Amino acid sequence: MFDAKTFLPQVPQQPGVYRMLNAKGVVIYVGKAKNLKKRLSSYFRAQVDSIKTRALVSQIAQVELTLTDSETEALLLENNLIKAHKPKYNILLRDDKSYPYIILTEHKHPRLMSHRGARSVPGQYFGPYPNAGAVWQSLKLMQKLFPIRQCEDSYYQARTRPCLQYQLKLCSAPCVGKIADADYQEQVRLARLFLTGKDQQILADLVQQMEAASQQLAFEKAARLRDQIQALRRVQEQQSVSGDHEEMDVVGSCLLHGNAAVHLLFIRQHKVIGSKTYFPKLPANTAENEVLPAFLTQFYLQRMGGQQIPKEIVLAQLPEETEVLQLAISKLAERKIRLTTAKRGEKARYLALAQKNARIACDGKVSQSQKVRLGYQALGALFQPAASIQRMECFDISHTQGQDTIASCVVFDDKGANKSLYRRYNVKGVTAGDDYAAMDFALHKRYGKVTDASQLPDLVLIDGGKGQLQRAIDFFSQQDFSRLPLLMGVAKGEGRKPGLETLLIPGQTAVQLAAHDPALHLVQQIRDEAHRFAITGHRNKRGKTMLKSPLEQISGIGPKRRQTLLQYLGGLQGVQQASVEELSKVPGISRQQAETIYQQLHSK
Repeated sequence: MFDAKTFLPQVPQQPGVYRMLNAKGVVIYVGKAKNLKKRLSSYFRAQVDSIKTRALVSQIAQVELTLTDSETEALLLENNLIKAHKPKYNILLRDDKSYPYIILTEHKHPRLMSHRGARSVPGQYFGPYPNAGAVWQSLKLMQKLFPIRQCEDSYYQARTRPCLQYQLKLCSAPCVGKIADADYQEQVRLARLFLTGKDQQILADLVQQMEAASQQLAFEKAARLRDQIQALRRVQEQQSVSGDHEEMDVVGSCLLHGNAAVHLLFIRQHKVIGSKTYFPKLPANTAENEVLPAFLTQFYLQRMGGQQIPKEIVLAQLPEETEVLQLAISKLAERKIRLTTAKRGEKARYLALAQKNARIACDGKVSQSQKVRLGYQALGALFQPAASIQRMECFDISHTQGQDTIASCVVFDDKGANKSLYRRYNVKGVTAGDDYAAMDFALHKRYGKVTDASQLPDLVLIDGGKGQLQRAIDFFSQQDFSRLPLLMGVAKGEGRKPGLETLLIPGQTAVQLAAHDPALHLVQQIRDEAHRFAITGHRNKRGKTMLKSPLEQISGIGPKRRQTLLQYLGGLQGVQQASVEELSKVPGISRQQAETIYQQLHSK
């Protein structure tokens, strides 16, 4: 037990960060405080109402402190430590992807393109967008409005005549001079205005240009401008979700039965450019008022950097530490960021929409958890005697006529798929096409080095018939575990149709469940996920194999000799058609190596 009475008198009354460690030295909680002594004392009172706090305190073996000059600095340090340690009792934001942008490059003929990651490409960035789908939708729309190239530089530079995009009127073909540079730059200017939300200015400019073209009797140009105006007006009619506020994020949140959902609306250039729902990982017994501050801290201080953060973040309710959080985000963004709430007007309507989406997402998450729980209960009832199942693992084998065999192992726990624990195995040393031996290989790779029975799942599911299941039975019968997992095979039904599967349980009669049975639904879900995971890995491996040169299989022929062979003989086809004498004349290739190359390339 941690000796709090000895520790607390030594704690200073200053701002800082504290790290709580368990007996194994693992950080289980990171927190910050304006007054460390006061905050830490609250954990070790005689009466603590929070179940979560009591569970945390029972595991503390050591507390480490880091003093800071201010509470804002403590918040920034706390965020970095949470990101580094991912403590068990902290709320964690699991999604760690960067946001995509649209770039208008600085080429002679600027290109419109999507970009994710560091701002290494020179140009003007617009966004961020919530996902790649929103970016591609915007690029597709802009392609219809402004005929600016979106092709890669290598493709653009190699053109000698217009491509299909020009024929479809989706590009003005600046690569071959089908548009004057001044006219192209005008389209770039209009696209820039569109991306900054200045639609009315674009319309006014286009109308003025159309009237000028008509007066100059340039009727073809006037007709093109008329079509562009009509297309832009149709877009404006479709984009009904727009308003007076140029830039802000609207955050809605919901906590229901231990599941949390946070929904963000991204508003840029007066338009809702997209939205996204996040599901933070919560410790047990987390209070509702803990979710939003933890999410805001990790989302804006970890994931979004500097200029990506909007000027205003609208919340349903301001957290207690609003000023500290606001200062920390503003410091990172290097400009003033406001955390606000809304009771009426446009912001309130946006906020109601975000809250509604968060509730719907949370309901869906709870519903999915309930389905998984019912599936486990129904699945456990199939065994004699009935068993309690909370975690299961499913194995599948994928190959093409025995080549590039991959085994997959997917894991389901009480919340459904746990993708962080998925595994793939490159099957080696077995006869091509021998699924039984491949299954045996996968089981040995997964459980061969397990020494603690607590690391085993409650159920091991085998995608296959009696042969594959018997391999699993034989494997576990040879292991010296204090507890063995339950075993089940899933044999495909007639015509491989879903709903006709047969469940094989060792020592019991084969079971064929009704199509609506929750146990069958859960089995189908994990079986399909194992199949998807295996076949994805197999396709990747097969693709790499197909791209390999036959020369790479020849021992003693390294990259330099391969390059010399290809250059001297005019490519792979020339090497394959060359005789031993011709091969031996290649610089650096001896007579013996020439014979080896010839035999290897003509062995089949």
